[in-house]
Amino acid sequence: MTERAGHVIGIDGGGTGCRVAISAANGTIISCASGGSANYTSDPDGTVRNILAALSQAADKAELSLNTLLSLPTHLGLAGIMTPGDAEALKVKLPFKTCQVSDDQITSTIGAFGERNGALVAVGTGSFLAFKRGEIIKTIGGWGLHLGDQASGAWLGRAALQRVALVADGMAQTSPLVASLFAQFNSDHRQMIAFARDATPADYAKFAPSVFDAANENDPHALDLIDEGAAYLRLCLASADLAQDDVLCMTGGLGALYAPWLDQAHQVRLAEPLGTALDGALHLARRFNELA
Repeated sequence: MTERAGHVIGIDGGGTGCRVAISAANGTIISCASGGSANYTSDPDGTVRNILAALSQAADKAELSLNTLLSLPTHLGLAGIMTPGDAEALKVKLPFKTCQVSDDQITSTIGAFGERNGALVAVGTGSFLAFKRGEIIKTIGGWGLHLGDQASGAWLGRAALQRVALVADGMAQTSPLVASLFAQFNSDHRQMIAFARDATPADYAKFAPSVFDAANENDPHALDLIDEGAAYLRLCLASADLAQDDVLCMTGGLGALYAPWLDQAHQVRLAEPLGTALDGALHLARRFNELA
């Protein structure tokens, strides 16, 4: 193991998928792999299974044994880690010798900002906002689809299907977006109900890009939905009391798409994130290794 002294593993996971990266001591990424959904709240057992599958792929690419990887210092930042108990329960289920587990809000924030201060708007399958001031990180959202995740892909996709239901019941006028979505269920409300019965956040989120596409074509239902999501983001940002030199990073699959719906005061602060949640996980894994 001496030739791998300083090697660490970072893992990022959410409703859409998980990513694994192995980093050498000098920061060089020597192997990456991706896998299935890794939201601990939605599917604890599937999260473990998909992480281990991606880890095995990363081991093969690096020409290392899986046992070697399991001995490396590791940090996992996953959606759905809501309490310290969740983190400990996941650690028990994973065969790592030395690992830390956090929610993906922390890894996303550290990856995006590095040493900078500012606000992170992370909108993917789920959503949350984070505000970093020095070593202090405050978060808003991340409650999951049942209680929150406003503006997220899952929230947007479900809301779009709710518009389809209203139109099908004669309670609202149709639009190209509504017609297109209903056609995906053969214009049969029973198929929509069957879909919704078992739909995961990731299933709903698959409809979100078409809502943005329709909004760009001035579809009235799409415009309403995007503006409602953006209004939530604006409300969160207004509560942050950002300083003049703070930056605003929009991340996740939908983050940048919401930028045009922010007011000018927020747009002037827009900056590219320095890295991803996976970079944040690697950073914390290196810090973990240094303190060990």
